[in-house]
Amino acid sequence: MSEKVNFKQLSELNRKTDVILNSTHDGLISIGKDYKVELFNRAAEKILGIKKDRVLGKDVREVIPNTRLHIVLNKGEAELNKIQHAGDITIITNRVPVYDEQGNIIGAVAVFRDITEVKKLAEEITNLKEMRTLLEAIINATQDAISVVDEKGIGILINPAYTRLTGLTEEDVIGKPATVDIAEGESMHYRVLKTKKPVKGVKMKVGPSKKEVIVDVAPIIVDGKLKGSVGVIHDVSKIKRLTEELDHVRRIIRHLNAKYTFEDIIGESETMKAAKNQARKASKTPVTVLLRGESGTGKELFAHAIHNASPRQNNKFIRVNCSAIADNILESELFGYEEGAFTGARKGGKKGYFEEADGGTVFLDEIGKISLDLQAKLLRVLQEREIVRVGGTRPRNVDVRVIVATNTNLERAIQEGNFREDLYYRLNVFPLHIPPLRERKEDIPLLVHHMIRKFNQEYGRSVKGCSEDALQKLREYHWPGNVRELENLIGRAMINMGIEEEVIRLKHLPFFDGPGNKKTRENKDELNVEDRSLKEIVESTEKKAIIEALNKTDGNRTEAAKLLGIAIRSLYYKLDKYGID
Repeated sequence: MSEKVNFKQLSELNRKTDVILNSTHDGLISIGKDYKVELFNRAAEKILGIKKDRVLGKDVREVIPNTRLHIVLNKGEAELNKIQHAGDITIITNRVPVYDEQGNIIGAVAVFRDITEVKKLAEEITNLKEMRTLLEAIINATQDAISVVDEKGIGILINPAYTRLTGLTEEDVIGKPATVDIAEGESMHYRVLKTKKPVKGVKMKVGPSKKEVIVDVAPIIVDGKLKGSVGVIHDVSKIKRLTEELDHVRRIIRHLNAKYTFEDIIGESETMKAAKNQARKASKTPVTVLLRGESGTGKELFAHAIHNASPRQNNKFIRVNCSAIADNILESELFGYEEGAFTGARKGGKKGYFEEADGGTVFLDEIGKISLDLQAKLLRVLQEREIVRVGGTRPRNVDVRVIVATNTNLERAIQEGNFREDLYYRLNVFPLHIPPLRERKEDIPLLVHHMIRKFNQEYGRSVKGCSEDALQKLREYHWPGNVRELENLIGRAMINMGIEEEVIRLKHLPFFDGPGNKKTRENKDELNVEDRSLKEIVESTEKKAIIEALNKTDGNRTEAAKLLGIAIRSLYYKLDKYGID
């Protein structure tokens, strides 16, 4: 009875073994010492295409093509991870000898699997990678700006042409909603994702500079499923150049709408946030604001922003540079004149800027430079809200908000008799100090990022950022020219870069030869101060710098002004001052 039970258990064990061997994905072949096949599972049948009954009990050398089991059996050495061709397929196999308890070889076994499909898949993956690389090269080479989003409207791809057009980098767009680049208009990506239909020829404005473009957007559909959308952006804006030069006054006094807001003032330092908060408070009232700060700190931006945040934002904003024009001309421009007031006066007279800005804002830059006579007339505007035209006697009421700016020490000017004390107190109702860049160096990375986006668009580049060592160099500099000097330097650095370079590095930064560089000042020993006044030295140096800038830009005054880091109106004034053609 006991033998019967053991036999049944053995039979059950063999059955389970067969089930396991036939369930495995790997093919199994085993042979005995006589080379005859003792095991041939179902996977082996499928892989080799040979039926089990044609193999079992047969000499392996006669029934299995290219077998090496007999060699493993004879040598007693295993063969691991071997590639073998079996007809139209390729297998990877492990062949090992089988030993009994005494260490004698009694057979050999092979375990193998078909890798033909794996090889094909690997080849397809390689082909896909090559195709993707090719497609990316094509997309990056095209001159049209391309933007791709996924099915949720999240940016997944842009090309360099897109960066050049919009001023936005991958950091600004990838992983962000499709609306991130739109300045004016509706997102066509979202419309296409919603309707699954393409759109063509839609006008809109994109990027921080509100570039005018026309876009074509189409859905990306794979196997009937929406996977995203692709947009092609065409630049239709043209660079507008002046066809004629205004006279000296028109080049200096600009009549315009305020175009900057508080969002355009870059800075998260405590001093800059405090200045912006104070300016926001002032904007809600008609109070006169006195903007104080060094040249290049951004006083004009604050004036624009205050006007745009005020109840007067829909009325005129007129900006006047008081330091760059003779007092007699400035007086007639500010207050207007009556017919016959002077030789060449327009028939019927002319409104001044205070009258033209009625209901709006007049921004007087460099207020500390005007004469005492003009100071008296400005005081009347602030006190009485009225003006008298040149050559006239009748007062005219005006409703004008006045913002003034200066880098002059007004308190010292009062002591020296160059500025009226009563006007000072009228202007100093709401003083606002704009901090110099050296006092908010933590804002430099933000400013650099903003300037790179701006110059990408202006220069048609695709610069992505600034290296840490270059940023550190910028932090170490004194910045006597403030943000204007930083903008000038970043612009020059991008000009120094190769067209294929994407990161501003230390080597691209122009040599710091400004007055903020102590080492440079110590090494500049060619100035002879014994026979020239400081004013003469400054004027001589300034004239040389202007001539050099014009030579480098082939006489292009707009580019020369950018190179020098000054406004075009200031350049025209200096050209006249020094008699440079």
